[in-house]
Amino acid sequence: MRSLFWRIFASFWLAIALVAGLSMLLGRMLNQDAWLLSQHPALQDFAEHWAQSYETQGPRAAQALLEQRKREFRIDVQVLDDSGQPLVKGTFPPRAAAFERRHGNEKHLPWRRLSAEYTSAQSGETYLLIYRIPQPEVDAWQHESLLWPLSALGIAMLVLTLFSLWLTLSITRPLNRLRGAVHDLGQTAYQQNSLAQLAGRRDELGVLAADFNRMGERVQGLISSQRQLLRDVSHELRSPLARLRIALALTERADAVEREKYWPRLSQECDRLEALISEILALARLDAEPGAAQTINLDEMLHKLQEDAHLDAPEQQINIHLESGLQLNGWADMLQRALDNLLRNALRFNPAAQPIEISACKQAGHLELSIRDHGPGTAAEHLARLGEPFFRAPGQTSSGHGLGLAIARRAAERHGGQLELSNHAQSGFVATLRLPLTQPQQPAAKP
Repeated sequence: MRSLFWRIFASFWLAIALVAGLSMLLGRMLNQDAWLLSQHPALQDFAEHWAQSYETQGPRAAQALLEQRKREFRIDVQVLDDSGQPLVKGTFPPRAAAFERRHGNEKHLPWRRLSAEYTSAQSGETYLLIYRIPQPEVDAWQHESLLWPLSALGIAMLVLTLFSLWLTLSITRPLNRLRGAVHDLGQTAYQQNSLAQLAGRRDELGVLAADFNRMGERVQGLISSQRQLLRDVSHELRSPLARLRIALALTERADAVEREKYWPRLSQECDRLEALISEILALARLDAEPGAAQTINLDEMLHKLQEDAHLDAPEQQINIHLESGLQLNGWADMLQRALDNLLRNALRFNPAAQPIEISACKQAGHLELSIRDHGPGTAAEHLARLGEPFFRAPGQTSSGHGLGLAIARRAAERHGGQLELSNHAQSGFVATLRLPLTQPQQPAAKP
């Protein structure tokens, strides 16, 4: 991963290194005496050459070296020993010392006076070299010597500017794209491929874009599902209302004897409408705050479902297979409503001669609650859509609104699990709630 951290770190490190280098360079330039002694071509390594000439060839050769340096660079030099006595005649003008005494301020002198000590590595003697450089010579050399530091400073500033621009664009451009995606998501106009290019980056912004892409896709799916649910609810409510209107219209036109025939039909349509609204409200309540999770007594819940089912369908046999020692933390009302819907769905299609099998066992850290009937099952192409609100497999003659499996699926998701629907290998239909045995987190309400 080409981490954004390393980009920022490298940019700041380069900036600090350049600033430090330039600071040291400018610091030496501001100390003009040291800068002149170390960089001026007439003074650079001159003390070593003079000491070597003095010690090996004598004072005459050393004096000749001073005079030669004056002819080439117009620099006067005087060399003193430890006691302050001149070792050679030097090249200072005779009246230079008196002139300097009269002008005590060095800024008013026509030359720059420098001094440097040098200890010979050969003899161990220490020499004091005094230089007098004409001010025009110093100004000309400084003008030429400043070109390189100023050029280096300009190049450094250009490099820092380019790095800053690159770093700024590498951060602000993706953020602008993310801002646009957030705006589109707020307007429910989010396109799933709007951040595809940004999600391909191998840094933190790429990971953020990929996560946002998934979130946007999920939110758009939820919005689409919500809109579809509203359309389905409107359609499902419109049918019983239309039948009620027709029955009421017929009742108004009929006489007293005929009117008595329509009351059972009106009552039946009201019951259907009430049952539909109850199931819609049950599905909506699954998105509400359920409170703290509690330990669920599975044995008591399953046997309670068995007793209620016998009251509605005494001819049906229900067998329960419960593994011992099972414990589940969750929301009992939510889970009981889901299992009740699955059991009633099985009762609707199971033949009386065959028992309904309810089993609860532990599988790979999950609790599996399965309800199997011996009915005709469902066509394979319809299995994927079972659990969608108001979807019913074609060919069903029994009453229902297609919300029972949707409620069971949503209850499983609220427990952090899932609902698995399949046809049994031998015969019948199997609905399995696969729930984690760990403590479920407090689920957040859907938008």
